[in-house]
Amino acid sequence: MPYASALSIHPVTATAVGEAAGQLLEDLGPNPDLVAVFVTPHHAGALEDAAAAVRAIVQPTVLLGCAAVSVLGVRHEAEDEPGVSLWAGRFGPVRGFRNALPDDLPFAPQAVVLLADPFSFDVDAFHDEVHARWPGLPVVGGNASAARGPGGNRLVLDDVVTTDGAVGAFIGPGPSIEAVVSQGCRPIGRPYVVTKAERNVVYELAGRPAMERLVEMASGGVIPEEDVRLINSGLHLGTVIDEHKDRFDRGDFLVRNVIGADREIGAIAVGAEMEVGSTVQFHVRDAATADEDLHAALDGRGDADGALLFTCNGRGRWLFGEPNHDALVFDEEVGGPVAGFFAAGEFGPVGGRNFVHGFTASVALFTDPS
Repeated sequence: MPYASALSIHPVTATAVGEAAGQLLEDLGPNPDLVAVFVTPHHAGALEDAAAAVRAIVQPTVLLGCAAVSVLGVRHEAEDEPGVSLWAGRFGPVRGFRNALPDDLPFAPQAVVLLADPFSFDVDAFHDEVHARWPGLPVVGGNASAARGPGGNRLVLDDVVTTDGAVGAFIGPGPSIEAVVSQGCRPIGRPYVVTKAERNVVYELAGRPAMERLVEMASGGVIPEEDVRLINSGLHLGTVIDEHKDRFDRGDFLVRNVIGADREIGAIAVGAEMEVGSTVQFHVRDAATADEDLHAALDGRGDADGALLFTCNGRGRWLFGEPNHDALVFDEEVGGPVAGFFAAGEFGPVGGRNFVHGFTASVALFTDPS
């Protein structure tokens, strides 16, 4: 198999990197095309040394990585403990880049892996540029999450470590790459057309105040009591991606948080701009829904040979109440070498366009054509 991954939770950076890099070397051999390195804050200060060691031991064509609040590997998520997670693939052409898209590529890209600093890099603008040049090209990855303010994150490309911007890799012909996004939500009530909105504020749904529609749904017996409870603990609004469908279900929406409400005028504020004429539906999220959604998203994808998994830093123990949830679900449904980290915003396509998500699990699945 042309993929390998390794995770070490040793507290000493040199030892952890040696353990993980040695495992890659044993499983895959030297000179893979791409190696990804993800480290927890325990090792962030030594990321430059860690990257140099990985390059010396494994000798990849491109080394890509970052520091994050937590990292993951096969069946384990290193939360509140030291962690160095490595992943390697031998599949064909790859081109690393920093901040800006390369002027030209010597191959037709199949996917982009992107790691960014959320305080200094405009991922939405990057997605627009990618779409303009390569419509439909998936961008998978996440925002580094090791810091709570500017200058605290660490990003690595080959032998250079920076504290801002973004790093990434274009992957060329060779592997079959599938991007899967599990938003962990489910729709409640019924869909409505946005009839009045300005920027991210929705004033009317189907001709009536948005808050009135919400209260009607929550208090009129339209939805079960459990969903009413979930509304009170966190509400979301999903926008339909493909308006040509006759029916909408989970996976047909781009889901955004409801971040505020004005009861006097009946408006709600959403974490994204809303367009008049778009179809929306309220959504809820809990551990059971997120678990079910990830299982469904990965079901039937057991042929993949390797994967990079980017999960939200609001998942993990905080959401599921138990360790290793997403790593275990991945192992159950897909299996094989996997590595990744807990991101402060995950990147992945929904409906053929790339977005920044929250509370999601975004996965790049690699399959060897042979």
